[in-house]
Amino acid sequence: MSIDEYNKIVDLFSDKVYRFVLKNLRDVEKSQDIIQDSFEKLWRNVENVTYEKAKSYLFTTAYHTMIDMLRREKKKGDFENVKPSEYSHSEQYSDLKEILDEAVQKLPDAQRSVLTLRDYEGYSYQEIAEITGLNESQVKVYIYRARLFLKEYIGSLDTVI
Repeated sequence: MSIDEYNKIVDLFSDKVYRFVLKNLRDVEKSQDIIQDSFEKLWRNVENVTYEKAKSYLFTTAYHTMIDMLRREKKKGDFENVKPSEYSHSEQYSDLKEILDEAVQKLPDAQRSVLTLRDYEGYSYQEIAEITGLNESQVKVYIYRARLFLKEYIGSLDTVI
């Protein structure tokens, strides 16, 4: 096919192919992109496509390009309907220590005190009992309850992610 024949094909069929794609997609910009791609593919194959077969080549190419685009978009999903809260979180944590510190702050005062004395400072149960004025069994119960709360708090994915 010659350049003059190619230009005649553009003049004759560009509107018809455009209307065909536009009726199917109902999106002006996407339709224009598909038409441009179709004519580009025709230009690349100008030696292999005869003038008589150009119309069917254009419509076939436009149709397949449109189907390919629809399949790609279907895989991508509709970003306008995505709720950002489902895929993101508003609090950024640099490491687990910050989450642990937050969880410790949520403990009742007595549990937080005995837990920090035992796990952070390294005091024995007896020393903690002397410092806080509690008996040793109360210290053990408070530490157990605090650790249980921390395990449940940090164990939930909503907190860590």
